[in-house]
Amino acid sequence: MNVPDDIRRRLLVFQKNEITEHHIYRKLAQTIKSPENRRILESIADDELRHYRGWREYTQQDVEPDKLKIWKYYLISRIFGFTFGVKLMEEGEEAAQDSYGQVQEIIAEADAIAYNESEHEKVLLGMLDEERLRYTGSMVLGLNDALMELTGVLAGLTLALRNTKLIALTGAITGVAAALSMGASEYLSTKTEEDGRSPLRASFYTIGAYVVTVLILIFPYLVLKNYYISLVYTLVGAVLIIAVFTYYISVARDLPFKRHFLEMAGLSFAVAGFSFLVGYIMRTFLGVDV
Repeated sequence: MNVPDDIRRRLLVFQKNEITEHHIYRKLAQTIKSPENRRILESIADDELRHYRGWREYTQQDVEPDKLKIWKYYLISRIFGFTFGVKLMEEGEEAAQDSYGQVQEIIAEADAIAYNESEHEKVLLGMLDEERLRYTGSMVLGLNDALMELTGVLAGLTLALRNTKLIALTGAITGVAAALSMGASEYLSTKTEEDGRSPLRASFYTIGAYVVTVLILIFPYLVLKNYYISLVYTLVGAVLIIAVFTYYISVARDLPFKRHFLEMAGLSFAVAGFSFLVGYIMRTFLGVDV
């Protein structure tokens, strides 16, 4: 079949994407202990190779994979989890699948290939079962509570104490104590749910998310002298934490990013603003001067 040059160039791009993703899935499958997860990734890898060969029938040309992209998504998957890595990659592939329709007039099977690829891989990706995603509820609990409590505490202490080191010390003590309390509560809660999760691991994820959030939020008070500027940087840090974690969850769990981000950010800033006002009122009426 004679394929016009412009269509052929598009098909070569499709080929490169397919063979690249074939190697990514194969490489990830080799690192996974779970037989079921490994089987799913190997199945997707085989699909990608079959699509590559399908396009090759029209181009009559082999294409080398994008080695930089292979290592990029391999490293992302190793650091943030394979579910996040492959779903992030599939989000990028959706744009390529949309362009399949542009070659449909010449290649009738293009739309069918796009549909098969999208639907089959969506089903397979939905079957992936990664440990850390089973504990996202525990991480969200620790993260949310730390953001709500610590932004409020630090905002209130900023006006009440007006001493960066004292604010950081008080915030750290409050944060660590609250993290241990939340961890214990999550342990007891998970133990009664009997949903297959380990109570100890759920507690660990809750404490870990809480402590990391506390360290990020109090860091400006440890390195800066102006307590108002420290508060601004703390609030910026809170927004970044919310943005990064919400993005991670939205990709890994297929959830809407904007709604969850605005909800968490809005609540955190509302608590911080109210606590700042309480600190001002308490300082004024009690006549405290630190």
